[in-house]
Amino acid sequence: MSRHPLREPVSRRSLSSLAALACLSLAACSGGPSGLPGFDTATPQAQPAQSTGQTIGTGKVKVGLILPLTAEGQGAVVGNSLRNAAEMALSEFPNADLTLLVKDDRGTPEGAQAAAQEAIAEGAELLIGPLFAPSVQAAGQVARAANRPVIAFSSDTNVAGRGVYLLSFPPENDVNRVIGYASQQGRKSFAALVPDTAYGKVVEAAFQQAVAARGGRVVVIERFSPDSNAMAAAAKRLVPALQQADALFVPAAADTMPALGLALQQAGYDPAKVKPLGTGVWNDANVARVPAIQGGWFASPDTAGFNAFAGRYQTRFNSAPTRTATLAYDAVSLAAALARTQGSQRFSESVLTNASGFAGADGVFRFRPDGQNDRGLAVLELRNGQIVTINAAPRDLGPRTQ
Repeated sequence: MSRHPLREPVSRRSLSSLAALACLSLAACSGGPSGLPGFDTATPQAQPAQSTGQTIGTGKVKVGLILPLTAEGQGAVVGNSLRNAAEMALSEFPNADLTLLVKDDRGTPEGAQAAAQEAIAEGAELLIGPLFAPSVQAAGQVARAANRPVIAFSSDTNVAGRGVYLLSFPPENDVNRVIGYASQQGRKSFAALVPDTAYGKVVEAAFQQAVAARGGRVVVIERFSPDSNAMAAAAKRLVPALQQADALFVPAAADTMPALGLALQQAGYDPAKVKPLGTGVWNDANVARVPAIQGGWFASPDTAGFNAFAGRYQTRFNSAPTRTATLAYDAVSLAAALARTQGSQRFSESVLTNASGFAGADGVFRFRPDGQNDRGLAVLELRNGQIVTINAAPRDLGPRTQ
């Protein structure tokens, strides 16, 4: 498969961009075998079973949509926002030839397994969702046995794999982008103050890998727990070592960053001397106002695409979308575009992992053969309590490195 450069900008016309990208960047893809047995959607299907859930659309190509619609707590809120976004994508795509088979996994692996089995029995050629990592694992096992690909929404890269593709915001991408940008700006010696959580372990490993890949040096890494005394102690241990650093990686979210920032200030940290760096969890008004990290840089999807999407969503559903709603919008838009342009190979591995990628509401993205994704991310700066883009998200992801 030859690589075709991206031609469309990420803009308010994200749907048009996605359709155009599918036509442009996938036109060079071979119509031959996909490399994953059974992914050729021209293979005769068993007679579909009677539907046991909602459907959206009336097209010939059936796609399962597995979401935690009745999960406990916030899961159901996110799940229903994803469902609304999927409906919106289908309504905005001209003459989409899709039928979405909507399945509720209840936020459990058992529910996801049953939902995947139902969708495939009803003729689904592709599964979109689930959201939670254990559910992705369960649905993925069913899908692999039936030779059906999955586009899931978990950010846990451990559940990615061949045929199970994650359309999400993995923190590793944020780390790689901001460390890469800082290195380009001459930062070579890095320190880190990371939360002692599962998220902290992921970003710490990504941080060390990103620094090493660019020939930088890790001076010190300190970990903190979400307790003011523990934060103060970690900051006091860290600050003396910052004399040897020119950047400090602090991937703390809005629930801890204000208190952690105060602890850093009291320990003598000066952001004007050691550049603060973060991840997408900084993309929050409460983080933007923290004095200790003013001037800091972090990576995140460009906000213009989401803002445009959110405006249309608000108009249609009279409510604000969750931040992850664009994932379902992009997944369904992509499925509709591929169904239109790629014939029997529409959901084959070679098409889904096309190196040129696709353009969606959150910018350009592509799936790796190992199921993880690459995203075009912007670099933003915290400036006087505001969030300002200082390095735009790329429109072309460049050659694949993994």
